[in-house]
Amino acid sequence: MSAVDLRRQAQAAGRAYGLDFGDLDPTLRRPALATWRGRMTNEYGSTAVFAALADQVATVDDDPEAVATLRGFAAEERRHGVLCGAVVEALGGQAVIEQPLPQAEEMPRHQDVPALEGVARNVISVCCLSETVAVSLITAERLAMPEGPLRRLLTDILSDEVGHARFGWRWLARHQEALGAEGLDRLRRWMPIALDHLEAYELAHLQPGPDLAGGHTVGLCDGEAAQGLFYETVSSVIRPRLDQLMGAPI
Repeated sequence: MSAVDLRRQAQAAGRAYGLDFGDLDPTLRRPALATWRGRMTNEYGSTAVFAALADQVATVDDDPEAVATLRGFAAEERRHGVLCGAVVEALGGQAVIEQPLPQAEEMPRHQDVPALEGVARNVISVCCLSETVAVSLITAERLAMPEGPLRRLLTDILSDEVGHARFGWRWLARHQEALGAEGLDRLRRWMPIALDHLEAYELAHLQPGPDLAGGHTVGLCDGEAAQGLFYETVSSVIRPRLDQLMGAPI
């Protein structure tokens, strides 16, 4: 795999936001770099995820606006990667992604169920689950962060993530009737698998670490608190909405 070089775009974005970490405590710089480098990779990698989801939705949904919206989300994730790269550059790192990124063909096909149901599984996983959790975590991080360029950058990312999550819930509600009672029942019985995958992914990325004074100023989250927020989001937001849409507890 060839490296993805975001340096020029990231540096321009950093100047536009006025990012400057020249006086950052040296004990925060290394963990902050690791955090934002990981975010850069994850956000940019989501470009292919949303592009693949748009292709799948196009096969079962006759609404061109839904497909165009998902393609727009792919562009937003690419931009998020650049914005996270801007933080990497401002911290003294290089906005270059050298590890493998998700590929479009990796999006599950779910050939064990009808096409609409298979696509619904992916919309749920990507938008209703992952993006809803992202909204909760980024909101908490933003609230803990002082006013300034980094908070403005994070606010812009959060605004897009809210749109991604809302799209998923609206899309699922719009196709509720077409999925039918049997399809919704199969989705309900499949949900524990999706939630297990979500839990494994989130806990792997929300590991408790040392409590660094001032870490909240550069987006270093308290892993233990973030895990708690994850479980709260699943129990108080995700599960109730899925129960309502599927007509029975999952």
